[in-house]
Amino acid sequence: MEDYIKNIDGAERRMFTESLEFREDGDKKYFEGYAFKFGVIADIGYFTEEIAPGAADEVMGDDVRGLFNHDANIVLGRTLSKTMTMEVDSVGLKYRIEYNPKDPDHVSVFEKVKRGDVSQSSFAFRIKDDKWETKNGKDHRTILKFKRLIDLSPVTYPAYPDATVATRSLDAIKNNHKKDLAEMDMESMRHELNNQLK
Repeated sequence: MEDYIKNIDGAERRMFTESLEFREDGDKKYFEGYAFKFGVIADIGYFTEEIAPGAADEVMGDDVRGLFNHDANIVLGRTLSKTMTMEVDSVGLKYRIEYNPKDPDHVSVFEKVKRGDVSQSSFAFRIKDDKWETKNGKDHRTILKFKRLIDLSPVTYPAYPDATVATRSLDAIKNNHKKDLAEMDMESMRHELNNQLK
């Protein structure tokens, strides 16, 4: 089965290792976890990344799905139908999916979470604004604003982050920087030539 995320231009996916939990609140039960936490530095391999406070402010009204293992065929909840909620606190973005005991997918995921077989989350997103810099000798990206949140998923194996889109963003920054330097060199050469002609 093809991963649906590949058909969404500019989409990226990250995993978060914080524990996913099953909670009870009165007569209702929920899957609950953090999609991400602010300021936590993730090592993506050839660059590091963190999410700035306020990055999710503009996407809290998005129609986001709660999927199991990012599988579009296993929908556990959805913000539009109010079966999933998202909340930003001082820590990060917390999500909560209401448990439905009549849904076999929910029952299956519940048993896996309860036993600790499934304990991590992952989320899919698009970026509106980011900042690149060098930290500790490595390229470092700070996500300043999300353009869209696509899904939040309890996952069996948090996939190694697909950093292709992020790499394109970094390459664009570096290419623009090289272009700026080249233009500065040309301007300097023109200035020097003008001085020689005077």
